[in-house]
Amino acid sequence: MAVGTHINLIKLCVGAEGVEDLLAWQAQRRVQWPDGLPRHITRMWPKRAEELLDGGSLYWVFRGLLLARQRVLRLDEARGEDGILRCALVLDPQVRRTEIVPKRPFQGWRYLKPEDAPRDLPEAHRSGEPLPPGLEAALAEIGVR
Repeated sequence: MAVGTHINLIKLCVGAEGVEDLLAWQAQRRVQWPDGLPRHITRMWPKRAEELLDGGSLYWVFRGLLLARQRVLRLDEARGEDGILRCALVLDPQVRRTEIVPKRPFQGWRYLKPEDAPRDLPEAHRSGEPLPPGLEAALAEIGVR
């Protein structure tokens, strides 16, 4: 991904073992939205929304490993059942796998500069069966993946 004027977000994908879990969860939930696009609802509205919408992505961390990203298409208001207004990150349905990067746990989401974001995996790496999370972590730790 080219370095530009945009900013990205990084978020833990809580409860998911890997990218396939995220895809399955999003497929189930997409039917509830009129446009069928996946969303991630967050309590806070990004202060750097303009930069995020200028080509930014949401990078997903699974069990301590950054593995994938989705482009952020727009930000919608979403009112929860509790009546509280939240931010819906409307995402591109295509999940792009990235180079594997170990990440320590954190709460909420954080900004991720384009120059600090991992590159997308080449197409040849994306088409095969995913490696078990433990093996992914070991390869990332020694810098092989």
